[in-house]
Amino acid sequence: MRKKTQAPKKRVSPKKKKNFNGIKAFILVCFMTCVIVCCYVLTDMISTVNGERIIDLEYYQQNQDQTTIVYAKDKNDKFIEISRLHGEKNRVWVDLEDMSEWMGKAFIAIEDKRFNEHEGVDWYSSTFGIIRSAISTGNIRGGSTLTQQLIKNLTGEDGRNINRKYNEMLSALNMEKYYDKDEILEAYLNTIYLSHNCYGVQTASQTYFGKDVSELNLAECAAIAGITQYPGRYDPLWKPEANKERQELCLSMMLEQDMITKEEYEEAVNYELIFTNSDKYVADDKVEIETVKDNDIQSYYVDYVISSVIRDLKKSGYSHYEATKMIYSGGLRIYSAIDLEVQSKVDDVYVYRAGFPSETVNSSSELAQSAMTIMDYSGRIVAIAGGAGEKTENRSNNRAVAAIRQPGSSIKPLSIYAPAIEEDYITWSSMIKNYGISWQGSIWPTNYGNNPGSPDSYVTAQYAIAISYNTVPAQLLMKMGFELSYDYLKNSFHISTYSDSNDSASPSALATGGSSGGVTTLQMAAAFASFGNGGKYYEPYCYYEVKDNKGEVILQKSDDYEQIISPETSLIMNKLLQTVFYGSGGTARGYAVANHRTFGKTGTTTSNKDRWCVAGTSYYIAAVWYGYDYNKQIHESGSPAGRIFEEVMNSIHKDLPEKDFEKYTDDVVSRTYCTSTGLIAGEGCSGTATGWYKKSNIPAVCDGGCGVPKEEESTTGTGNPEDVTLPGSLEGLTKPVEIPSEIPSVTLPEIPTNPPVGTTTPAT
Repeated sequence: MRKKTQAPKKRVSPKKKKNFNGIKAFILVCFMTCVIVCCYVLTDMISTVNGERIIDLEYYQQNQDQTTIVYAKDKNDKFIEISRLHGEKNRVWVDLEDMSEWMGKAFIAIEDKRFNEHEGVDWYSSTFGIIRSAISTGNIRGGSTLTQQLIKNLTGEDGRNINRKYNEMLSALNMEKYYDKDEILEAYLNTIYLSHNCYGVQTASQTYFGKDVSELNLAECAAIAGITQYPGRYDPLWKPEANKERQELCLSMMLEQDMITKEEYEEAVNYELIFTNSDKYVADDKVEIETVKDNDIQSYYVDYVISSVIRDLKKSGYSHYEATKMIYSGGLRIYSAIDLEVQSKVDDVYVYRAGFPSETVNSSSELAQSAMTIMDYSGRIVAIAGGAGEKTENRSNNRAVAAIRQPGSSIKPLSIYAPAIEEDYITWSSMIKNYGISWQGSIWPTNYGNNPGSPDSYVTAQYAIAISYNTVPAQLLMKMGFELSYDYLKNSFHISTYSDSNDSASPSALATGGSSGGVTTLQMAAAFASFGNGGKYYEPYCYYEVKDNKGEVILQKSDDYEQIISPETSLIMNKLLQTVFYGSGGTARGYAVANHRTFGKTGTTTSNKDRWCVAGTSYYIAAVWYGYDYNKQIHESGSPAGRIFEEVMNSIHKDLPEKDFEKYTDDVVSRTYCTSTGLIAGEGCSGTATGWYKKSNIPAVCDGGCGVPKEEESTTGTGNPEDVTLPGSLEGLTKPVEIPSEIPSVTLPEIPTNPPVGTTTPAT
């Protein structure tokens, strides 16, 4: 019997065995790698999700680009919005409780229906959304919850890759560990982009419906929620039909999710949406905030508010960059001091050049320009005109606060007459030589029309200021000294733009306004206000307070003031400057405000390149400049600045009741004086007029013979002439003013009760 033999075993070649072992090893390595990666990812997820807070919503709220809003009081003394300032993003943060009840529901319905159930990531939507988008487009998109969208809005990361999506999910899960749903929803609704440069539902509500977000109804909320996904495609102003489709989709989803009833759905679908660009749109008077279009040109006043807030923030320690960033992206609330009614009347004149002189256009077709500042007597800037004609750009040349021009004779009350009265160098009726001083080898200055006056001619201080003689201020400057005059101008009246090196020793700058620096209308209005408020200087202000985006006050106007001249000097200067408008030969005669007593001073510079009128009523003080931007000669007769002053102020005062200036002191009295000697009139004086005097500095009584008194008898107090050493080319002119043997008689009428109507005299 033969034995059964076994088939021989196949021998595996060493080479194949090696390959098989390699595959097993590779699989094992891959498996182990996956395990390690999964463990790492799982560990990273757990530690990230449960770790420290990744995103601080409070920090982001404070540092998000937010729109600054400028407010003003309306006629009912209620603050309304007049302008909004923002950089690239127009955003106003609003608490969830201050929004319409439908707003959050509309966004949840159309963007994240499981928002209240998931913990930051909707795994079902995310998984299928990622797979679907990867297959169709090759990009990682879709499936984002409101929380994930908020993460993207806050971080600005919008890459379409798995790493960005992974980090976004972890951040969303982490956020929901630290914040409740309402906090997340509020942040989302304030950061979502909604086309038309609107970030957040508040700016969208104002832009599209002209309403505060709290006033929106269901239909309007659904329309805004419908903008998401593709803002440009569903913009209500640009694509109302497409937006309507999205609105109805949102409403249907709200109905499906039992957020609204069938009746509410049908009412909202049939509601007529009226957007701000519709002919049917009417602004809602009940809404506190008025809509301001993004492309509006800001007024000169708002321009100045911006500059002032930046300046004051810098004083508080911020850099210029930081202060500017706060204005345009810090969400500030600025409560401006503008008077909207007054500003409107100023604009009526300046925008349309109403009441401006009939001008002859020069060879470059350039029209003369003008600027105006109007203040009350406690520093409040109520209106500004930075230029004539339509304003075409923001933060452009604001001549009212930035154009530094020579003041001409309008400087004399500040540098000469007020200091001379305050220091008792002169009184209302002091007789002063109407003749120039020796200056650089000749007699300087001359009066209007190149009239040099005469060494034998004397006039009262009142007449000199009314007719605007140049010679008399020069004589007074020699008597007081340059240092005293400049100190009052610079430190008391705060004319900071005069040059210490060039103007402090210049007779031209101090006596006639021919400065190397110059003044602005803002400076002049603030300085002249001291002649109507009892001698106080208030720092001009254009805002009451500024709040940050948390509602904390960071800047506030000061109520402090300086007593720069006595109430007695203030009252006498007020009375003196009224004669400029009502006195015989007054340079502003005919330009007084109708039915309101007016005081002030005009000014004209050398070669007739600048015209000024700085004047006030019992309500307001105003400064007007008129001229060309590039120092061209003005060919208009009379006082163009005076005409503009009259046009604007008559409009402002039309319905204001008459009232006199507040007296502030009982230490000023009116007395009849002798027009021949300037002394208090005695029996037998042939010519008399009325003047106003400090009780402490009343001239002696004329003996009735009207002989020529010595100077020390007609100028009392500390005004007796003293030798002075003059700087510069005036050095050595130490001889005191001499009084001639005869003084011509000058008869001045009393100020009439009602302003006379007469011809105008060219301003000097």
